[in-house]
Amino acid sequence: MQKSKRKELGLSCMLNTEVGALLAVIRRPPESNPGFYHLHDDSCDASILQSLKSLRALLFNPQQEWRMVDPSVYLAPFLDVIQSDDIPAAATAVALQSILKILRLGIFDEKTPGAKDVINSAVTAITGCRLEKTNPMAEDAVMMRILQVLTAIMRHRCSFLLTDHSACTVVNTCFQVVQQSASRGDLLQRSARYTMYELIQIIYSRLPEIEVKDWENSESDTEDNSMDSGYGIRSAIDIFHFFCSLLNVVDIMESDGLTVQIADENTQVFALYLINSAIELSEDSIGKHPKLLRMIQDDLFHHLIHYGASSSPLVLSMISSTVLNIYHFLRRSMRLQLEAFFSFVFFKVATPGCPLQLQEVAVEAIINFCRQPTFIIEFYVNYDCDPTFRNVFEETGKLLCKYAFPTGGVSTSIQVQAFEGLSIIFHYIAENIDKEDDSSPSGPYPVEISGYRPFWEEKPKEADTDAWVDYLRVRKVQKRKILIAGSHFNRDEKKGLEYLKISQLISEPPNARAYAYFFRYTPKLDKTMIGNYLGDPDAFHLQVLKEFTETFEFAGMVLDTALRTYLETFRLPGESQKIQRVLEAFSDRFYDQQSSEIFASKDAVMILCYSIIMLNTDQHNPQVKKKMTEEDFIRNNRSINGGNDLPREYLSELFQSIATNAISLDQPGATVEMNPNRWIQLVNRAKNIQPFILCDFDRRLGRDMFAAIAGPSIATLAAVFEHSDEEEILHECIEALFSIARIAQYGLEDTLDELLCSFCKFTTLLNPYASAEETLYAFSHDIKPKMAMLAVFTIANTFKDSIRGGWRTIIECLLKLKRLKLLPQSLFELDNASNSVTEPLTEKLESGVVMHSQDPKFSQRQHSSGIMARFLSFMSMESVEEALNLGLSEFEQNMTIIQQCRIGSIFSTSSTLPEESVLSIGRCIIFAAAGKGQKFSTPVEEEETVAFCWELISAVALANTHRIPTFWPYYHDYLLEVAQFPLFSPIPFCEKAIVSLMKICLKILATEQQEVSEELIFKSINLMWRMEKEILETCYEFLLQSAIKIITEYPTKLQTQLGWMSVLHLLSVTGRHPETYDQGVETLITLMSNQSQITQTNYTYCIDCAFAFVALRNSRIEKNVKIMDMLADTASLLVDWYRAGYSDPGNSMSVASNAGSNFIEEPARVYNPISFFQRLGESLKKTSLARREEVRNHAVISLKKSFILAEDILFTPINCTNSFYNIIFAMVDDLHEKMLQYSRRENAERETRSMEGTLKLSMEVLTDVYLHFLKPISESPDFRTFWLGILRRMDTCMKAELAEYGASKMPEVIPDLLRKIVTSMKEKEILTRAEDDDMWDTTFYQIQWIAPALTDELFPEGQS
Repeated sequence: MQKSKRKELGLSCMLNTEVGALLAVIRRPPESNPGFYHLHDDSCDASILQSLKSLRALLFNPQQEWRMVDPSVYLAPFLDVIQSDDIPAAATAVALQSILKILRLGIFDEKTPGAKDVINSAVTAITGCRLEKTNPMAEDAVMMRILQVLTAIMRHRCSFLLTDHSACTVVNTCFQVVQQSASRGDLLQRSARYTMYELIQIIYSRLPEIEVKDWENSESDTEDNSMDSGYGIRSAIDIFHFFCSLLNVVDIMESDGLTVQIADENTQVFALYLINSAIELSEDSIGKHPKLLRMIQDDLFHHLIHYGASSSPLVLSMISSTVLNIYHFLRRSMRLQLEAFFSFVFFKVATPGCPLQLQEVAVEAIINFCRQPTFIIEFYVNYDCDPTFRNVFEETGKLLCKYAFPTGGVSTSIQVQAFEGLSIIFHYIAENIDKEDDSSPSGPYPVEISGYRPFWEEKPKEADTDAWVDYLRVRKVQKRKILIAGSHFNRDEKKGLEYLKISQLISEPPNARAYAYFFRYTPKLDKTMIGNYLGDPDAFHLQVLKEFTETFEFAGMVLDTALRTYLETFRLPGESQKIQRVLEAFSDRFYDQQSSEIFASKDAVMILCYSIIMLNTDQHNPQVKKKMTEEDFIRNNRSINGGNDLPREYLSELFQSIATNAISLDQPGATVEMNPNRWIQLVNRAKNIQPFILCDFDRRLGRDMFAAIAGPSIATLAAVFEHSDEEEILHECIEALFSIARIAQYGLEDTLDELLCSFCKFTTLLNPYASAEETLYAFSHDIKPKMAMLAVFTIANTFKDSIRGGWRTIIECLLKLKRLKLLPQSLFELDNASNSVTEPLTEKLESGVVMHSQDPKFSQRQHSSGIMARFLSFMSMESVEEALNLGLSEFEQNMTIIQQCRIGSIFSTSSTLPEESVLSIGRCIIFAAAGKGQKFSTPVEEEETVAFCWELISAVALANTHRIPTFWPYYHDYLLEVAQFPLFSPIPFCEKAIVSLMKICLKILATEQQEVSEELIFKSINLMWRMEKEILETCYEFLLQSAIKIITEYPTKLQTQLGWMSVLHLLSVTGRHPETYDQGVETLITLMSNQSQITQTNYTYCIDCAFAFVALRNSRIEKNVKIMDMLADTASLLVDWYRAGYSDPGNSMSVASNAGSNFIEEPARVYNPISFFQRLGESLKKTSLARREEVRNHAVISLKKSFILAEDILFTPINCTNSFYNIIFAMVDDLHEKMLQYSRRENAERETRSMEGTLKLSMEVLTDVYLHFLKPISESPDFRTFWLGILRRMDTCMKAELAEYGASKMPEVIPDLLRKIVTSMKEKEILTRAEDDDMWDTTFYQIQWIAPALTDELFPEGQS
């Protein structure tokens, strides 16, 4: 037998079996009469039996395949049984079972003739099934069979041939079973609900495949009935509408004689479950079908908002899930609806006045929204960046902060949930703003309004992301300024409107529409002031009123609803003329938008508005005793509609509406509710605004988003960390802390500072009232301070570029750790660090572990997640237990924590810090070192703290040598500032400072960077020793070695006068100690022996240093002699410099200086070789007064040598005479005076004779030098005076008296010197007898006075 024939035979057998079973059940006697075995055929409908018998006769003689047989042939008898009133319930159940079997076997399909008719007939028959009253269990079984058959019909291949009516009938029948099963067994109810879900799944899963018909785009509820393709969008709409109507099902309850209607919670939950299923299955295809979409926008959302704020927790939870599904699939079309739901449900329910369970559900639902990938950014873009919407994201964040903030005691579930929601927001923003592969810009911060832009106009999303983001950010700034203007407006109308102009929110000349939108959409404006402004008769005010009224959409509203909506936005003025102007504007707008032809003119609208306001006052003013009746109201409004009456029904409805619900004309502080008129306004407005914007995250917007909630977020995070003791929550706090830090690096430096300051207090290190022992105990015995400290320093390492004022608190914590002995003696090994500034310093702990600084080439983003993972692993309880198991002491555990902080790298890798941060660090450390905010218990503690502070400054400076010229001048100003502190103590501040500054200077000079100026550091070094000169004595060994190193290794890198002055001054001061003298003087000799290292910059200071060494009382004579010889030899250098380009004709001013002169004055003379020579001569002149004769005499000789070598720069008369006056004459005078002083002392004959010998030598030098420069000197216009000066000094020495020590030997020398001078002058014809010159006679008389014995010899001719 062929396979197909076997199949056909099998189907015939199956049908025969089903018919036989059904006939057997029909004929079975009832249970009440078991002895009656035969049922006559006339006891039931004969046609049913006949149809069954006829079918049986055809079963084994089919004319064609069963698939091609009209299904009504074998289904009709079973359907007749179901619809019959006389058939027992058992037979009905068997018939249903047979139909179910036929449907499941798929005997027919869509190609079978008559399939469409039979499938619809089956629906009609089954939904009209007649049940004989039997026992409940039998009825339940039949109902379950009905559900199974309905499901099978909808699952059948021909189900698409069902009409929309049939599909709706199936769903309605199923729901009836659900309702009836409420009083029956639980199994039936569960089965009915499950069947309902299956039906919805089948119907709405087809929605994406259904094409959009033209009739769907019309506003009418009628459709094109020519469809013959089976059920489709119409049934989906009707079924969805049915589900929405189920939300309004109420239970009627009687209590104390009162009838109360309460929403049927079970029905609502079931309806929401089905609605959710429909939306989930349809996905975004609902948006393609306008009628279905409008139903969700209007009916569904209105119900969700209405019941969401006043239902049970279960219903609210289901409603929230529904809205979340709508957000996922349909948010493009639900912009206003979503805002309204958050405003009137979530924000309303999440208030202290609502039941706690509802609040928990609302918070949980908000958190569920926050978990969605795009929710946060999209809500911020769509609402917070639009001046006409609420700040939904900001309010959501602040709401979570409010709920998460601890209130004392054990944390509640809602607090934990809210903090979880906050953490989700933080992590979402952080992960997106700090993406490693994101190259988008992150600024500018803050955004400024550069020009006028209409703030109410929306732009669609642009392809140019940067331009669109800038547009959004500007709108956000506009919105913020509008709120500020609103605050000003409430206090002073003029100031508020003027602020709008200043903020470029109003054009010039002013735009009436801008004022209108300001009044319409700015929250919390004074409604009385708005009403007075709008009612003003000024022409511009009237234009604003017109624009303001045009922001309303009154289409579809009745008059009282429109008037309520209008008057909710401002308070109607009290003056009649102002009221008239306002109502005129309203009437014009309402008349233009009326959806019917009730009103004949605008005047009719206005008159009726007046009448409504009067009725409102009459009905709801308690002072009105006699109330207006409905008939009175109708009578008062006769013939106002163009001479005709308005419809009586219309006026009656208005009267009832006003009488039962007053129009609130005075509403300060009134609670805003989602009433029907506000909903109609929302729906109308939704037709005209831009759709919900879908967008991706942008880091610029992310920064602005967090800035809106930064303050409450940080306060909440700190409070949660402070009040929680659970490890899990503490770790969540730390995760949130790092997330905020990642966000704050993008232009939120103040936020990061606030965050660090908040968490620093949890380290217990900043408690001013706790002793060191108490602080150490609290730190060691609680994990929270350790977590806080590790978190703070980890952030300081990772995000130090963004820290500004927070450095102060970090430094305070660091200093407290130092005092508690929790830090090693030195965090930095400065001496072992590389000379290269690019090589990171090392960090060495007391334990001996050396930790290399963080390599700046690694970005913060690459380490953020890894740092957090290491932190959580290190600070977990398991790690603490492991430390205890290893037997680590408290101190060792603390040091392990300190090691993880990597404190040293904070400062040694500060080269990437912004200048502001570097300045902030320096200021904090310098002020702390000076004692500001510090309390030292012992001098040792003070010294250690100051040393540590300067160690930190050194680390910062050495990490930033490339920009010392930029920030060090500010550091120097800080040093000057601390010197003015009332309790400033130079010791040990200056002592530690000068050591650190010299180390910094050495490192700077060791670098290869030429742009770095050491002058700034030397300026600070000079400041330190001027504050406290004793430090040069206490630190002389280190300072000497530093000066020697600079002079010997880096002489060519000292480029400034201040640098050389400082180094040579330090050399001279620190080298005067017996144990350091040899090193100091040898260094100077080495420097001066290499004349290439003596420059015009350091020449003066070399002279000063040399003089300082020579002047030492116990200096070695041979060293002094060598130094003076070198000094004299430098005169040849002056000649070389002079020849190289200096051509100053001379300077008559005397320049006297010393090492302590202000370096700022040096450039006026320092490069003048004449001045250099005078400085050299002055030094030798001073040396000629030394106590030791050998030194004095060699100084005089060296002076002579220097004069001879410097001949080329002394060739002018002025230079020669000035040098004589300032150096040689002064030297002679000083020596003569010194000799006389010694002669007056007792027991000073040796000193007197010694000084006389030096005076004799100086006179000889005077003579020799004078004769050497006789020619240029004689050309001086003051030569006569100069010559008399020489003769006067000869006379003084000739007549010197040594008192009790006998006669002076000078008279033996002076005549010879005079003879030598006069003879030479006569030979060179400088001294001649001339009638017009009395110099001959003057000289004659002076010689006669000084040495009469020479007169005849020198002047044989006598006087002229």
